[in-house]
Amino acid sequence: MATANGAKSSSSMGPKVLFYSILLTLQYGAQPLISKRCIGKDVIVTSSVLTCEIVKVICALILMARNGSLKGLSKEWTLMGSLTASGLPAAIYALQNSLLQISYRSLDSLTFSILNQTKIFFTAFFTFIILRQKQSLQQIGALCLLIMAAVLLSVGEGSNKDSSGISADQKLFYGIIPVLAASVLSGLASSLCQWASQVKKHSSYLMTVEMSIVGSLCLLVSTLKSPDGEAIKRYGFFHGWTALTLVPVISNALGGILVGLVTSHAGGVRKGFVIVSALLVTALLQFAFEGKPPSSYCLVALPLVMSSISLYQKYPYLDKKKKKV
Repeated sequence: MATANGAKSSSSMGPKVLFYSILLTLQYGAQPLISKRCIGKDVIVTSSVLTCEIVKVICALILMARNGSLKGLSKEWTLMGSLTASGLPAAIYALQNSLLQISYRSLDSLTFSILNQTKIFFTAFFTFIILRQKQSLQQIGALCLLIMAAVLLSVGEGSNKDSSGISADQKLFYGIIPVLAASVLSGLASSLCQWASQVKKHSSYLMTVEMSIVGSLCLLVSTLKSPDGEAIKRYGFFHGWTALTLVPVISNALGGILVGLVTSHAGGVRKGFVIVSALLVTALLQFAFEGKPPSSYCLVALPLVMSSISLYQKYPYLDKKKKKV
């Protein structure tokens, strides 16, 4: 019964979910430009990521206090429930990020971006396996249109960049295989988060807190033997920071909370639509603020994204047995 409810919940798209999705699309789309303008070259990446996680936890706790869920947390919260709902996805995301870091070095940006879009299909696959959430033929077609749009946008972004001096074996074992494995893990983690929120009724705010804490601990451990860790010891945690550095950090933290809300209420597959749509927002913002016109690839991808969103929303899967009853 819980699974059915989860599927039902993810198939509906109320005004609140639509609002969350629009906000997340705008945040994803604007984040690259905000980061580029506000984060200096001297800022240590680990310091900005850790601060973002701290801000994310604070915001989530404030929102939990506001809706009253923080009061009963001490009675309802258990370590095993936390590890099941948030610990496993957090560990999977950490492994995914490590694999992406490996593949970055061995693939050109175009190949990497195209292969990275396969996570949308893997999300749909694991959503079916874990939540038994089926897709209609029209929705499968919508996913294909979305992948086509993502590939076109990736071509537009990476067509002028090339990876040279790397052997075919290195591209395969240190580039293609890691990014495909990361896409599989991304789909699995997204589906597990959806399962925890829809079936286990785990609060998306609580999941944000738990996953941020786990992710921060993993990041702190990694600084023991990393260049960023050495840089923090030498120059200090906030080296290169200005007041403007807080803008993308806070924006990214709010985006993390929105990801949890969208995944919880709309599902991991729709989160994929949001991310691809955000690429178009980035292109439009670059034109508005930097005078860089959208590429022909972007102009072709725009109607594909709009059509895929419309198809996916208009033709949900209908159980023929229930329909007869």
